[in-house]
Amino acid sequence: MHDAGRFCFGMSDKTVAMEKIHITRNGHAALNEELKRLKTEERPAIIKAIAEARAHGDLSENAEYHSAKEKQGFIEGRIKEIEGILARAEVVDPSKLSGPIKFGATVHLIDEDTEEERVYTIVGEPEADIERGLLNIKSPLARALIGREEGDSVEVRTPGGEKSYEIVKVEYI
Repeated sequence: MHDAGRFCFGMSDKTVAMEKIHITRNGHAALNEELKRLKTEERPAIIKAIAEARAHGDLSENAEYHSAKEKQGFIEGRIKEIEGILARAEVVDPSKLSGPIKFGATVHLIDEDTEEERVYTIVGEPEADIERGLLNIKSPLARALIGREEGDSVEVRTPGGEKSYEIVKVEYI
């Protein structure tokens, strides 16, 4: 039996792997900046650190060498990850959107229990950062908000229990 999402409609593994990733302009710019920094600063620095560690002799017991090689693996992995995201990125300009809440919306919420106001922008997974108010579109709160409008109330099951929010304002900036 075939996996319907991958084979029933003539999609190959490569097609599935090339699925577009929605990302905002700011998220795209931040990833490009990180990629540039990794390639122009981090990569050359780690290559130099590996060369210096090699100069110390026996590599089997050389902690600096093993640490540098581990960091090199992380940097190269992150470069490949960012390049993959950027290759599949579909940049969305929220300022061209309007209407009910969707990807790119900046949403002002009031926590109905604490009366605390929170502001979140719904973004793609690669740029999500809850501490900066960048809410992953796949998160329970974002899924509850999608399609809603100003004045609506939403209830969300979170790890900390049920939360209720009133949508005060929706902007596309």
